[in-house]
Amino acid sequence: MAFVLRVLLLLGLCGSASSTGQLTTTSTPGVLHYELPTMVYETQGTYEPGFLGPLFRMVHNFLQVVQPHDFPLDIVTKLIQRKFDISVDYKEPESVVLVLKVAFYEIGVLVCVLLGLLFLVFMPLVGCCFCMCRCCNRCGGEMYQRQKRNESCRRKYFALSLLVICMLMSLGIMFAFVANHQVRILIQKTKDVADSNFRDFQVLITETPKQIEYIVSQYTATKNKAFSDLNSIDSLLGGGIKDQLKSKVTPVVDEIKAMATAIKEAKAALENMNSSLQSLQDGSMQLSNSLTNVKNDIENSLNNSDCTSGPASRVCDGIRTSLSNLESNPGLSQLPSVDRELNTVTDILRTDLEALIKQRCALIDEIPDVVRNQSMIVVTDVKEVLNSISSDIHNISQNIPIEETLLELSGQLNNSNRLFYEEMPRLEEYDSYWWLGGLIACFLLTLIVIFFYLGLLCGVFGYDKRATPTGRGCVSNTGGIFLMAGVGFSFLFCWILMILVVLTFVVGVNMEKLVCEPYANKKLLQVLDTPYLLSDQWEFYLSGLIFGKPNINLTFEQVYRDCKRGRGFYGTFQLENVFNISDNLNIKKLTGNINSEFENLSVNIDNIELLDAQGIKVLRDFAQSGIDRINYPLYLNQTENAPTKVDLVAFSSSLETQANQLPEGTLKQSLNRNAQTIRAIHQQHILPMEQSLKYVKMRKALKQSVRILEHISDGLPEKVKEILSSLDSVQNFLTNNVSFIVIEESKKFGRMIVDYFERYLQWVLYAVTEKMTSCKPMATALDSAIDSVLCGYVIDPLNLFWFGIGKATVLSLPAVIIAVKLAKYYRRMESEDMYDDPSRY
Repeated sequence: MAFVLRVLLLLGLCGSASSTGQLTTTSTPGVLHYELPTMVYETQGTYEPGFLGPLFRMVHNFLQVVQPHDFPLDIVTKLIQRKFDISVDYKEPESVVLVLKVAFYEIGVLVCVLLGLLFLVFMPLVGCCFCMCRCCNRCGGEMYQRQKRNESCRRKYFALSLLVICMLMSLGIMFAFVANHQVRILIQKTKDVADSNFRDFQVLITETPKQIEYIVSQYTATKNKAFSDLNSIDSLLGGGIKDQLKSKVTPVVDEIKAMATAIKEAKAALENMNSSLQSLQDGSMQLSNSLTNVKNDIENSLNNSDCTSGPASRVCDGIRTSLSNLESNPGLSQLPSVDRELNTVTDILRTDLEALIKQRCALIDEIPDVVRNQSMIVVTDVKEVLNSISSDIHNISQNIPIEETLLELSGQLNNSNRLFYEEMPRLEEYDSYWWLGGLIACFLLTLIVIFFYLGLLCGVFGYDKRATPTGRGCVSNTGGIFLMAGVGFSFLFCWILMILVVLTFVVGVNMEKLVCEPYANKKLLQVLDTPYLLSDQWEFYLSGLIFGKPNINLTFEQVYRDCKRGRGFYGTFQLENVFNISDNLNIKKLTGNINSEFENLSVNIDNIELLDAQGIKVLRDFAQSGIDRINYPLYLNQTENAPTKVDLVAFSSSLETQANQLPEGTLKQSLNRNAQTIRAIHQQHILPMEQSLKYVKMRKALKQSVRILEHISDGLPEKVKEILSSLDSVQNFLTNNVSFIVIEESKKFGRMIVDYFERYLQWVLYAVTEKMTSCKPMATALDSAIDSVLCGYVIDPLNLFWFGIGKATVLSLPAVIIAVKLAKYYRRMESEDMYDDPSRY
């Protein structure tokens, strides 16, 4: 047991040593997952009887009728305390009460045993008396058959009853043969189970170093993960700081960049607007001069004396009235210039606002490099701490005598295996005796049943209804002789078989009810866990046996339950009472050096001014540039107007029509000439302007520039005011919170590194206490020994054997009575009564 304690302590020390310094990841990318290599065991946890299950359950049901009481926990406990001394001392009432309780519990068994003893006593006695009686020609010994009524019915009834009884006896004999065959293969099954359990223990021995090696190796993997994060401190820590600042700065920076883009777009739009407007005004001026000349010429013609006559004067007055429309559209020439606004925006653009904001943002983007440069010393120190812990773990794991202990454990396992196989020949010899004895018992009963079957066969088929009792045939007479032979063998051997039945019954029923059933429901383990039961001075026997500390609450039931579900040795046997891993896995102690190193981490980031005074002045100047005060609807309306107030073609046609109403003369010729001139102006100025792509583009460019400026200038002062307000808020945030963000992100990064260790150590604690070196082979070996070998391979076949033999033996009693009665109808008599109808025999 000292060796077992040494092994258990070794397993705990291995776990604690390997867990002295490892880390795990949390929610960071590339999180580490630890999974201890599992041990695959071969032995099945439960016993399966296979096709014999229904037969075994039938016997169990019979035992439940014979012994319906629950497991007597208190009785067994007291018997163990009395060392199974059930002698009655009438001076001690407790002993009397205990004996009475035992008798009451065993009342069903005692009744069956009493019946068996009665059978055992009376069967040979009755057989002896029956034999002597028949020798005196009594008890059916006289070879004379008296006439009785319903002889045929009585004969058939006896034959059918004996046949049914023989079939029931045959069924019992078959049960016995099957059970005896199971005894024959008991040794081979036991070998297979034993070999399987030995292999499981060998797996436990060979896989334990691999599990310990895995736990130790996981520290290296975790340390490499920490090294990777430390090498990436610029992106993890610096990136975190940068992201925190970027989330606040990005919106206002985007607004400033958008405003810088708007300034450039405004300048381009003003330039396009100014250029297009100048070109359109030049064309309008040329058209206006041409129309003015024609208009003046027409007015001079209308001042002619020819316009004074009556009809001519009305025509001239009409022409004179329409001359007011003969002029170009004055709107374009009256549009105000945007030179002042263009000059103002051009002056603003001398300062590159976008370059200024990018320059300031570059300071935030450089934070990861600043963090890397300022944390090089701390990173180096943390790596040295991690390497030192790794060296300590390696040294401790090398100093633990794992190989020596496992070799010793393997040697004891091999010795047990060798001893088992040394005892196997003796067990096989005993098994052969048991099998041979059972076979003899089965054959004796089989012989009796065969005699009865032969008697029935010969008697039924050889019986002649017409023959008189003295004239019965040889076959019928042989059947009667077979029946009496069966009766004789029954008297000779059945009482001997009953001895075997009683002995195996007493052993089988008590083993089933006191060992197998309580082991299945674990009440047997509760008996072993009774305080001060196995030792008067130990409250808990198992803890006293292993640790020498009987006050530790370590029970057989708890150990079996934990081992059954595959829990590790450390947690199952409560080795923390000898070597507390939790004390050695002091996370604060192990991670204290790392925390202290991270406390030395200091990152200094200079004050970041997002936009200086020059940049702010650019925004304010742009807001006051005047582009928001331009009358953009006026420009848009003028771009939609025609070049002239009147259609020149229509005007020239009307002028020609009116001139034709005048009498021939200079006035008419002059007006016709002016009409032709107006058409020429339309051809030379209006049509080229309307069909010219350049003219269309200029009008379109003017309209587009106006719309762009209108969009940019819409609420411009308010926009700039909001940007400056946001800028002021962000600047206050940068001034007051940068140092706080740096500290918080540094703590977060340090916690992430330390959390690797905490997660790793927590996993090691769980792996050592719950998973490493699973004691499941111990529970499996116990199940194999009791549930499989003892109960499944020995007790169940034993109970089925006595059940079959006992059934056939008990049924032999009515079989004897009926066979004696039936033999009278088959055997040839020496004398007979005279009958008129021989068929009545």
